[in-house]
Amino acid sequence: MRRIIVLNTKGGCGKTTVATNLASLYAARGFRTALYDYDPQASSTSWLEIRPTERPPIYGVAAFRGAALGLTRSWQIRVPADTQRLIIDTPASLGKPELLEQIRGVDMILVPLAPSAIDIRAATGFIRDLIAANKSIRARIGIVANRVREHSLGLQSLQTFLDQVEVPLVTRLRDCQNYLIAADQGLGVHELGAHRARFDLPHWNRLLDWLETPAAAAPRPAPAQPQLLHA
Repeated sequence: MRRIIVLNTKGGCGKTTVATNLASLYAARGFRTALYDYDPQASSTSWLEIRPTERPPIYGVAAFRGAALGLTRSWQIRVPADTQRLIIDTPASLGKPELLEQIRGVDMILVPLAPSAIDIRAATGFIRDLIAANKSIRARIGIVANRVREHSLGLQSLQTFLDQVEVPLVTRLRDCQNYLIAADQGLGVHELGAHRARFDLPHWNRLLDWLETPAAAAPRPAPAQPQLLHA
């Protein structure tokens, strides 16, 4: 089973958007997929609850809930034995101990990041802590730029930031209504239909290619100490 965590300590950066769309895309590709929801806001869990039954199934675990009386924590968050891809949605404001606990045992770490000065500044310390915590775990880290508008000043600032931290930008997600429409229906954006999703699906295919590329074919960048970007 391959474990992929979607992580950023800042709220509103698009963690649930990435987690739900990635889970639905893996399920559509025939992978037996599970989705952990560690966020008390329960956005991923709510999305699963309204997901149409005729769509490829995704096994959901509301991991933010405490174990029921008489059940162990490991039993509560179990997934089917034949699960091939586990996507993990996480809450904001994780401290360093919680950060280390969340990434223990994962294979890939996706960091959604919006191209705004506030989000970029907030990401500086978080990515520094993430790189340090990951030294013993050695998961692959990739950044997903979210709500991107091409040729914007924010995108230029994001690229400057990425050059400093030496973490790869895996893909860019457009700033568009498709993600809201899909979320309201329990769908991934790729499930909206070929015509509506034609500009978004290539970005998700790029992400899937990166996730499924063997680590030996995609060397991990050397860790670097991020520097604070000023507005």
